[in-house]
Amino acid sequence: MGDEFTAKGREALWLLMARKIRDLSDSDVESGNREGTIQRVARELDETGYNVSRHGGNMMQLRREVEARAEVGRPMLDDFDDAVAKLSLEDVENLRTATVALVRKVGEMWPEIKDLGRRAAIQEIIEQKKLDLQFAEAKGMEGDLGIRYLIGEEISKATIVEGIGITGERYDEALSALQAEQAKRARIEGLLDEVADTTALEKAKHLIKSDVSEADIAEFAGIEPDVVDDAKTALAEELEAKRRQAEEEAAAKKAAAEGPALDAIPPDEMLTYIESIREILEFSDVEDEIRTMCEQSSIPKSLVDVVVSDPDKLDELEQAAEG
Repeated sequence: MGDEFTAKGREALWLLMARKIRDLSDSDVESGNREGTIQRVARELDETGYNVSRHGGNMMQLRREVEARAEVGRPMLDDFDDAVAKLSLEDVENLRTATVALVRKVGEMWPEIKDLGRRAAIQEIIEQKKLDLQFAEAKGMEGDLGIRYLIGEEISKATIVEGIGITGERYDEALSALQAEQAKRARIEGLLDEVADTTALEKAKHLIKSDVSEADIAEFAGIEPDVVDDAKTALAEELEAKRRQAEEEAAAKKAAAEGPALDAIPPDEMLTYIESIREILEFSDVEDEIRTMCEQSSIPKSLVDVVVSDPDKLDELEQAAEG
């Protein structure tokens, strides 16, 4: 029967019939009044844009629905609405499954509900029920958690804004924060992939060195605070060791550049250096220039210091080197 009970852009005819029948009183459906009631309801349905009073199939359907109402003693829609009202978020997780379950339940008393032509409208009702449940869930959450929850359920912006009564600006702010959080999570997951086969301590050290905050390490990486503290201590010790090593290397490099101490210069080398110094002194008596030229000639700093502070000592050093 499916198509004959729907009209594009309007509520399904079977639902319109059900609403009209729910408004009927018990006396309306008594045997003596029933036919007149059916004719009246048919005319009212004609006014909605459907052809009921002059459509044999639709009249037969209306008659069956009214007779079922009289036989059971209550409207089908009461049972249907009650079944929808009892649905939980868990029940409507899968709309198709929820639709089949509801039809089976209500259909025990009202077999007409099992008509496949009614499934689309029933699923739409359940989908709206799911939205209502999701909105209620979201409204019970603190801050923007509710908006984030609805975004995560892939509900459109317009539906969320209208459903929980917020502004578009607040939605945009929540979305931006969520996207930033997702980007942060993705970055941290990528960093963890780089050290996937290491200990929690090594993971924490890697994240700290990558400028990930302690709060984010705990939230997104699930690493305990005491492990993060141990990682910070280990990194500080490593940094101190590197500093000491750098200082030692710098000192060694400086010592190598300055050359040996005065008393460690071999006599033959001393004589060569002194000869070079005498040549330099012929060019300049300015200390900075002397030092620069001595450095360029790889003359030990210890000997250069003597030259600029006591030039006359060169003779003494030369005599000592000659033996």
